Amino acid sequence: MTKRVLVLGSTGSVGQQALDVLSGARDSFRVVGLSAHSSADLLASQAAAHAPVAVCLVEERPVSVPAGCQVLHGADGLVELVRRTEPDVVIGAITGAAGLASTLESARSGAHLALANKESLVLAGDLVKAACARSGSELLPVDSEHSAIAQCLAGASHGGVRRLVLTASGGPFRGRTREDMADVTIEQALNHPSWEMGPRITIDSATLMNKALEIVEACHLFDVGADSIEVVVHPQSVIHSMVEFVDGSIVAQLGPPDMRVPIRWALAWPQRMESGHPPVDVASLGQLTFEEPDREAFPCLDLGVRVAREGGLSGCVLNAANEIAVDAFLAGRLPFLAIPTVVTDAMDTFGHPSAPDLETILEMDGRVRRYAEERLLALAR
Repeated sequence: MTKRVLVLGSTGSVGQQALDVLSGARDSFRVVGLSAHSSADLLASQAAAHAPVAVCLVEERPVSVPAGCQVLHGADGLVELVRRTEPDVVIGAITGAAGLASTLESARSGAHLALANKESLVLAGDLVKAACARSGSELLPVDSEHSAIAQCLAGASHGGVRRLVLTASGGPFRGRTREDMADVTIEQALNHPSWEMGPRITIDSATLMNKALEIVEACHLFDVGADSIEVVVHPQSVIHSMVEFVDGSIVAQLGPPDMRVPIRWALAWPQRMESGHPPVDVASLGQLTFEEPDREAFPCLDLGVRVAREGGLSGCVLNAANEIAVDAFLAGRLPFLAIPTVVTDAMDTFGHPSAPDLETILEMDGRVRRYAEERLLALAR
């Protein structure tokens, strides 16, 4: 049976790679929906190639689509897109908090949810998981690290796990001290050594905030506490994560640094999809090394541990402040080292009350963003 696939965030890095995978598997999958925030021309090109039922361009701008394809707009259009396309599989690849409402709607729909939008779980992990449980939606991670852990855990009993080990490339500033990073440029921070990603995620990798978010995501996905998660730096980016079991065994998942690998896994689960590429030359992988992360140089990492322990709305506070700070850095308005300062100040200011529903989360998201903008003005004086 051909599965109907909706790609949310189809013009971003993960979305484009997902469409690349789907283009080679048209016998098994049909793209029924696409969404973009503002990239109207690219969305039009994708619509012409895949002939979806509907598309959503969040910005209120015209977009050219094939005859019979519906066009939706606005943030509410993303939620309506899930309803109108009736997908069997949703690839959630919208970056940031903007993906939360459509992730929740996808979870409610009962569709197989291949989630690359880690922020949905950081902000509202309990809500997303509860919606999946009610609808029967299967939640599968597309992040390479969490995909790796899920594969390592296949067939394992929950009580047999001692710890999860998330690997990190270390980003472009691995080995630098905090003082060494005082004057880093935007171009330097965007020069990731292993992965090709969007600008915001690339900066998060440079600060290790991406790994902080992944700690919180792992807690929700695998029902573990922060004390059961360890982060190690693995600059070769070949081992994507590991699981240690209580008997002393460690299982690792290896593969090239290519997001198409976890995308294929999530799309085809519980089967495997042929990649079309030649086998990996294991001998060519060379030496694989590991080291402890420098938590003094990269304080964002411990903010993820803090969120995992505090719960409630702390993940919402962390993410909102970070998005504002990263965008300010990319605009040349904030020094690189001030990113964790803005986030820490927000977390200290707002605490971690409970997160009972989407309305409460979105209200806090707005409050934190306003606070973070005010903090930027104070730092600029």
